[in-house]
Amino acid sequence: MKFTQRGVVAGTAMAGLVCAAVALAPAAGAAGTSGSVPAASSGTARVAPAKAAPAKAAKAVKAAAAYNNACGTGYGVVNSAPIGTAGTVYLTYSATTKKNCVVTVRANPGTAVHMTASLGLGSHPDTVVDQGNYTTYAGPVYLYAPGQCVSWRGEIAGAVAGKNETNCSALAR
Repeated sequence: MKFTQRGVVAGTAMAGLVCAAVALAPAAGAAGTSGSVPAASSGTARVAPAKAAPAKAAKAVKAAAAYNNACGTGYGVVNSAPIGTAGTVYLTYSATTKKNCVVTVRANPGTAVHMTASLGLGSHPDTVVDQGNYTTYAGPVYLYAPGQCVSWRGEIAGAVAGKNETNCSALAR
């Protein structure tokens, strides 16, 4: 009997078998085998190597829109959050200026829609905001905050994403 990954698994018992196969597959690769693991007692059950499922499960959520370098030279992406399929909000940082920057980028530019890019210190209510009806992106907005937690968010046509009190690292000093 051989278990293989299926696009859709129906039933709790089958889901358990697929989970067991995924859990065993990394051990097969670590043992240097050809990609199968014999059953402990019968030797008849083999588990196909789990190639696609574990890799996809471990990957971060793909950004709906690529970063557009709107913050300028020297700013690198340090965090991001997808806004559904509408786009992505990016938090960037420049070690030279010690400033954070936020920009919200649409996945499919087109007719102007309400967009927001905002950035603030930790949970402090005062934030730097750029909002309006834009076709491509909102922002950039900048904040000098070396070594301090920042809260940031983006909005595209009512869909919102962002994170509170992140990137508190002493590396950003």
